Amino acid sequence: MTSFVSGVTHAAHSAAANILETAQIKEGERISVKPVKENDPRQRFNIDLSGKNLILGIPGAFTPTCSSQVPQYVADYDKFKAKGIKDIFVVSINDTYVMKAWKENLAPQGTGVRFIADDRGEFTGTLGLIFNATEELGGLRAKRYVIIAQDGKAEYVGVEPDVSKTTVTSATTLIEKL
Repeated sequence: MTSFVSGVTHAAHSAAANILETAQIKEGERISVKPVKENDPRQRFNIDLSGKNLILGIPGAFTPTCSSQVPQYVADYDKFKAKGIKDIFVVSINDTYVMKAWKENLAPQGTGVRFIADDRGEFTGTLGLIFNATEELGGLRAKRYVIIAQDGKAEYVGVEPDVSKTTVTSATTLIEKL
């Protein structure tokens, strides 16, 4: 039994190391879309990135910085639409239940902002935007990032050097950039 557990632990560590070593997406590169979830924990789908879309990656639902950042995207949803954004996707390595509860908490009247559960970290991992947040959040999480995507290609990529800050990923900064 010990060798089985040791083998599983080694395999998990190797997989995590591979994810962390994935090169970060660059402007002009095609976004590799992997299945995610939105409202149904049993239904996976690929995000439709046709047209101009905004992807906001956050480390964790209900965390203080994320819970102060995302409401501005909800409040400015119509401003983003007026600038030509088709969809705003808030993506986190959390499960569907957590993302739904967080959306209901932040936007009880509803919102067009889509809260996406990347529960396996596959979408964020292919972007090369995962970091080890084991000490604070219990495992691998998304870096705080924003991507403006045009027809599936990264037109702009902004990543916070400090995940506890919202400078390059603030809604105000992105509206100005559009």
